[in-house]
Amino acid sequence: MEENYLDEEKKQYLAGLKRYEARGIPIYIDGERPGENDWEKIFRVQEDGSFYMCDYVGADEGCLKEIRFDRVYNR
Repeated sequence: MEENYLDEEKKQYLAGLKRYEARGIPIYIDGERPGENDWEKIFRVQEDGSFYMCDYVGADEGCLKEIRFDRVYNR
């Protein structure tokens, strides 16, 4: 049951990100616009222990300019 809950949470999170994209706010994963198969990797811990951290980048006017996911290392 918990796995289904986590899958639903991921789907809801991704749906929210795609709503931002539909409003013209670009989303980047590792500095590139993600393809349909790239979205899932933001939830996984990589083999080297790295994971993705989200950064909401604002514009000068206080509006959201872009959303970035970059790999970080816990060392």
